[in-house]
Amino acid sequence: MSKVSSEVGAKGSFHAWRKKHSSDLMRRYGIIIILLLMVLILSSISDAFLTWNNIMNVLRQVSIIGILAVGMTFIILTGGIDLSIGSLMAVSAVIAASVLQNNPDMVLLAIVLGMLASGALSGVSGTLTAKLNVAPFVATLAMMTIARGLALIYTNGRPIGIDSKPFLFLGQGYIGPVPTPVVIFVSVCIIFGIILTKTKFGRYVYAIGGNENAAKISGVNVPRAKITVYILNGLLAGLAGILLASRISSGQPNSGMGYELDAIAAVVIGGTSLFGGVGTLTGTIVGVLIIGIINNGLNLLDVSSYYQQIIKGVIIAGAVILDQRAKK
Repeated sequence: MSKVSSEVGAKGSFHAWRKKHSSDLMRRYGIIIILLLMVLILSSISDAFLTWNNIMNVLRQVSIIGILAVGMTFIILTGGIDLSIGSLMAVSAVIAASVLQNNPDMVLLAIVLGMLASGALSGVSGTLTAKLNVAPFVATLAMMTIARGLALIYTNGRPIGIDSKPFLFLGQGYIGPVPTPVVIFVSVCIIFGIILTKTKFGRYVYAIGGNENAAKISGVNVPRAKITVYILNGLLAGLAGILLASRISSGQPNSGMGYELDAIAAVVIGGTSLFGGVGTLTGTIVGVLIIGIINNGLNLLDVSSYYQQIIKGVIIAGAVILDQRAKK
C-alpha cells in the first residue's frame, strides 16, 4: 500500500508541477505564443506572407502606430489615457508641411516645430490632469477636439503638399534594405525602453500607476512626472504625424483619425493594465505586431474591408482575454 501511495503521490506531484509551469509559461509568454501561432497559421495559408518584402511592408505599416503605442504605454502605466494623439499628429504634420512649403531644405526646423507644437498641446492635457485633477479621458477628449480644430484653422481645411526630398526620405526611403520608418521605430523603442527600465523616471511611472498616494509619500513629485509623461507622449505623436506626412507627401488636417484606438489596442493587447502600474514596452511591441499581422493577413487573404473590422475586433478581444486568463 505504501508503494502504491508513494507512486500516486509522485504522479500527483508531477501533474501539479507540470500545471504550475505551464501556467507560468502562459503568464509570461502567452502574448508571444499568440503572435507565433498567428505567424504559423498565416504562413501556411499564404505563400506571400513570410517573404522579405511582405515582412518589411508589415513593419513599415506598424511603425507609426508603434511610435504612438510607445508613448501611450507611458500614459497608461500612470493610470491615464490619451484620446488626442491622432489630432496631435495632424497639428504636427500641417506645421511641418507649412514650413517646408516655402523652405524645402529646412527639414530639421520643420520636424522640431511640429514635434514641439504637439508636445506643448499634450503638456496642456497633462497639466489639466495633474494640477486640476481633470480626468484624463475628459482632458484628452477636449484636446482631441481643440487640436483638430487648430489643424483645420491653420490650413483652412486644405492639405499642404510637400516636395522636399530629404523630408520625404523619412517616410518613403530605405536605410539599406530596411524602410526608414522601421529604423526610426526601433530607435524609439530602444531609447524609451531604457528610460522606462533603467532610469529613476521610469520607476516613478510605475509607482504612480501602482499607487499614486504611496508614490507621493515616497517623495515622488507626481504632478511633474505626469506632465512629463504627457509631453513625451505628445512629442512621439508629433514624430508619428511627421512620418505620416512624409509617407503621403502632404500635411493633412484630417490625418491621424482613429490612430489613437489602434495605439490603445496595441498597448492593452501587450498586457499593460488600463488601471496602471503593470505592463512592459516589450509587450506593447508584440501588441503592435499582432495588429499589423492581422491587417496584413486579412489583406493577403482578400477579405472584404467590411468584414475585416469585425474579424480584427474579435481577434483583439480574444487575444486580450486569453492573455488575462493566462496571467490569472
